[in-house]
Amino acid sequence: MKRSHADILAELGPYPGVDIVHGVTWDGRQVWFAGGEGLTAVDPDSGQPLRSIETAAHAGTAFDGRHLYQIAENRIHKIDPQTGRVLAAIPAPGSSDSGLAWAEGSLWVGQYQDRKIHQVDPDTGAILRTIESNRFVTGVTWVDGELWHGTWEGGESELRRIDPRDGMVLESIDMPEGTGVSGLDSDGERFFCGGGGSGKLRVVRRPRRVA
Repeated sequence: MKRSHADILAELGPYPGVDIVHGVTWDGRQVWFAGGEGLTAVDPDSGQPLRSIETAAHAGTAFDGRHLYQIAENRIHKIDPQTGRVLAAIPAPGSSDSGLAWAEGSLWVGQYQDRKIHQVDPDTGAILRTIESNRFVTGVTWVDGELWHGTWEGGESELRRIDPRDGMVLESIDMPEGTGVSGLDSDGERFFCGGGGSGKLRVVRRPRRVA
C-alpha cells in the first residue's frame, strides 16, 4: 500500500453561521458544502461564498452534472441547484449515513459507524452492492475511476483509495494531527475535504499519477 502525508494547499473558512461542515461536492466550477441548515457554494481558490440554498443538509452531498443530492436525516433529496427546490426523495440506506458521491449512474453512500459504502439506485434507494471498510467512513468520492473515502477515528484521519471490488486499501494520505475529514470530493487535481466542527474546508493536493 502506498502511504503519504497530506499536502494541504489551502484552508477555506470558517464561514459565518456555519458551525459544522458535513458533505462536500464539486460541480465543475464551485465547491458546495452542507452546513446543517443549508448548502453553500464557494469559490475553490479564494473560498469566497458565492450563493446558498436553504435546505436540510445533515450529511453527504453529491452532484450528478445537473442536480445536487443531499442526505437529510433518513432521506436523500434530489435538489434543483438553481431554485433550491427538492425534486424527489429516496430513503437513505441506514442510521449512520455520512458521505455521498455520484458515479456510474449511481449514488455511493458512506456509512460512518457501520464502516461501509453502498452503491444505491438514485431512483428507488435500493442498495445494489456494499463495500466493507475497516475504519469509520466519512466522505466518499470517485475521481478518474478511483474510489476514495475519508476516515476519522480515534483522533486520526486520512484519505483512502480503495479497490471498489473488495474494499482493499490501495493508497492512504494521512491528514495532519488534529484535523478531521467529513465530506470529500475532487476536481481531479485537488481534494476538497470538509473539516467537521472546524467549519473549514481543506484543499489537499491529489497525488500525481504516472502515465
